[in-house]
Amino acid sequence: MTNTARRSSGSWTVAPADVTAPEALDLLREYYYDVANRYYRLHFDREGTPEELESGLAGSPSDDLAAPSGLFLLGRHDGVAHSCAGLRRLDATTAELTRVFVRPGLRGTGGGTALLAAVDRAARSLGADRIVLDTRLDLVEARALYLRNGYREIPAYSSGPYAQIWYGKELTAPAPQGG
Repeated sequence: MTNTARRSSGSWTVAPADVTAPEALDLLREYYYDVANRYYRLHFDREGTPEELESGLAGSPSDDLAAPSGLFLLGRHDGVAHSCAGLRRLDATTAELTRVFVRPGLRGTGGGTALLAAVDRAARSLGADRIVLDTRLDLVEARALYLRNGYREIPAYSSGPYAQIWYGKELTAPAPQGG
């Protein structure tokens, strides 16, 4: 199937989910393996070993992406979970976006845009009027997705071995419903 055909078929829905549910854990593992293996290929010219990947995954828990201070979203394409994103409150008005992932075979089908629209709504439900995130420079698809969806580069707000560029987005009030 061509990208053009793939882009026009199927539909995405996004909803909050339990971050400890099996399908959530499967997507988080895929997310971690994807970004970690890209790092290993870029810096070590090899894939990560199963031991390295599992150790890294264990050291990067997502349990804070649950109430009361966080939220986890699953994106479904034609009813099957294929994307995810997490939010955690940093303070009374700021939420941090993390764990953004769309399975590679469905990138370019609108899943990332649907996911980030749901992230905006979810952040507002947490009381946030701003979303921030950090990422790596080599994650070019994610960076392009953020820019297309209203994020702009901001000064560093965090530090860590993989934080190389920071983005933020001010949330505006949702448009009134009705007609």
